Amino acid sequence: MYAYKTKAKFTKDTDFTDEIYGKTEDGEIDYANQVVDIEEIAYWRKHPDLHGWMEDLYQKTGGTEASFNGDPLVLTEDDLDELKITVLTGKLPSTTGFFFGTSREEINFADLEFIEKAKEAIGKGYTVYYDSSW
Repeated sequence: MYAYKTKAKFTKDTDFTDEIYGKTEDGEIDYANQVVDIEEIAYWRKHPDLHGWMEDLYQKTGGTEASFNGDPLVLTEDDLDELKITVLTGKLPSTTGFFFGTSREEINFADLEFIEKAKEAIGKGYTVYYDSSW
């Protein structure tokens, strides 16, 4: 699970992998041809509850994939404010899956650090997005 920042502005809030990597002549996503500069600002391992929250947001914002895996999701300041409240109140949705592991029950201060870093990036004109691969 990753969060990135980029100066690129995407045409939609979900499912824009092709705008990051471009496409082959056959219309397939070309993962070897990254067409925008991105910088990783957060990495999580074994934090399924955060992924579950992101998946809920993905569905609410028009995500179309049945399995939320490798589907980027733009995060806004409002999203990050909501996430902060959710983290602080311990209300991340309990999420399970084969490769997921278990989230910690206490407040994850790394999540709060990410939220502040992401909001700072947005304030500087970056687009911040979440992506995962499991």
